[in-house]
Amino acid sequence: MRTETPITKAGYDAVQEELNHLIKVEREEIKVAISEARELGDLKENAEYHSAKEKQAIIEGRISQLQGVIAAAKVIDPSTLNSDKVVFGAHVTLLDVEKDETVTYQIVGDIESDFSKGKVSFQSPLGKALIGKEEGDTVIVRAPKGDVEYEVDSVDFKAE
Repeated sequence: MRTETPITKAGYDAVQEELNHLIKVEREEIKVAISEARELGDLKENAEYHSAKEKQAIIEGRISQLQGVIAAAKVIDPSTLNSDKVVFGAHVTLLDVEKDETVTYQIVGDIESDFSKGKVSFQSPLGKALIGKEEGDTVIVRAPKGDVEYEVDSVDFKAE
């Protein structure tokens, strides 16, 4: 039985876009580069050829990885959700109690998580701590620098 992996609609679209680019553009460019490198002669000492083959392997590996993501994806469109609780896809505004600062994160799948862009995996310590919480709830997250206390300020399911 195949395991489904949750991903937001925006995350799925981004994966699909990257996959299409790799197949239609990058794969074709590397075929040309390999062909041109072959024409330079002896393949044993041909740095251009070996470099192109290495890049081809990286591209094919990424294509395979993205195809696996798409095959296992369970697409969730946050804009169709309506809940008072933090669930997958929610945008959560938190008050860092110690720093008295607010931060907003979206709870997303592993492949689309990017902390610098405010996208936190539902499987991360912060994501796990937030799932099921409501506005006003306090959350304590174990972090490498020590425990961090947050208060859930708001939960939103806006479209991306």
